[in-house]
Amino acid sequence: MADGPAAGRRKSRRSAYRGAALLVRRLSGDAHRAPFQPGADRVNDRVVRDDGAPSGGSTANLFILAPNNSGSTFLARALAQSSGALSLPREGQHVPGFHGPSTRGTGTRLLWAADPGAIALFRDPTAFDWIRTQRAWLFHAEAASPDASILVVASPPFVLYADQLRAHFPDAKFLIMVRNPYAVVEGICRRADPGPIPPGEDRRVVAARHVITAMRYQRDNVAALGDRSTCFTYEAMCDTPGAIEHAIAALIPALGDVTLDQRIKVKSLYDEPLRNMNADQIARLSRDDITAINSVFASDHELLESFGYRLIEA
Repeated sequence: MADGPAAGRRKSRRSAYRGAALLVRRLSGDAHRAPFQPGADRVNDRVVRDDGAPSGGSTANLFILAPNNSGSTFLARALAQSSGALSLPREGQHVPGFHGPSTRGTGTRLLWAADPGAIALFRDPTAFDWIRTQRAWLFHAEAASPDASILVVASPPFVLYADQLRAHFPDAKFLIMVRNPYAVVEGICRRADPGPIPPGEDRRVVAARHVITAMRYQRDNVAALGDRSTCFTYEAMCDTPGAIEHAIAALIPALGDVTLDQRIKVKSLYDEPLRNMNADQIARLSRDDITAINSVFASDHELLESFGYRLIEA
């Protein structure tokens, strides 16, 4: 795999423009990283206005809406290799300068949709400053081409407040992705510290509650975002990547050269070509695990079916 097209793209990335700070230096000749000056910092040949938007350019945001453990990191890194993409070095919520609640700051980690209190933290519009956040994202963005025009941003909790993103970024597009919920629960529960588990509660039940709630929000996001979005599953991305590439290109033509069927390193967890890992993960679930998970999923079987999933019998 090292000598294939993906390797060539990775070599190209090593010589690409590295972050908005590097673009500032290239354009201005300034060898030192200067602090952000509203209305003055140039990002990808565009000036960032006081309202956080690019002035004189056509940069638009693409938000990836996907629960954690659902393949969004792979998707974001694949999109980052497109000549049309501006990308971030980490999840949007963890970029320095992000103004809003994060999974680290709230301590919710992988279980941010597990209870109403956590959801309220993320859905409070007064907790965010999107103007300052957009400035920070643009400042830290990386691009493989000086003509890149699409800022790709992913953070799992975006699922909960896509309505805010839609309102504040009127030109934004959205990729909505879901994954087999049993595989997602397994991935969460396998972590040593997935997030807060209330005393006396079963982590499998808490994880299942988190996943089913996130899927409810995804259903609402599909309806609310309409033609500003495209929706697909993790399974489709893995099994028919060409079809998903076409769907992405139809929504955002500037990303028409994206390639999903390639090898990408994800969070130091694995480094291999794109493949569907559901069978491996679901096979790790015992009958008792499935019974516990189904105690949550059973009442929402129609929601699962709306995305093409069915209950697994214990």
